Amino acid sequence: MGKQTKLFIAWGILYIVCTVWGFIPHPQGALYGFLFLSSLGFFIPPAMLLYDGVQHKDRKRFVLMRNLSLASLILTVIVLILNFMTMNASAEAGKVLYWLLILVSAPMICSQVWVVSLFCWACLLMVSIQYLRRFPK
Repeated sequence: MGKQTKLFIAWGILYIVCTVWGFIPHPQGALYGFLFLSSLGFFIPPAMLLYDGVQHKDRKRFVLMRNLSLASLILTVIVLILNFMTMNASAEAGKVLYWLLILVSAPMICSQVWVVSLFCWACLLMVSIQYLRRFPK
């Protein structure tokens, strides 16, 4: 199993961990810190994948990271808007949309500091776009 495969597996495991921990309501104290660090750790494998992609000039990896980052950011905004639009809807509708938000943006909900996760996704997006321009077809 290669380094790239291991990083993708680690990233998948961190996604599952952040998703599960995103369902913990209002973490306090050390648990809050642990969840915050876990959500930051979620972005280490994709950063390493991008770095490795730069070393190997792997354009496919930049395209993948760009698409994943863009999809996460767009879906997060859409689900957030839908979530805010359900203020007058039933509590069940709000819960379902919040659960969908956890699935769409697991590290954001896990960390409870939304701007950090959105910033990390945006950094991955900008770096991948920069290297797509640097290594044209």
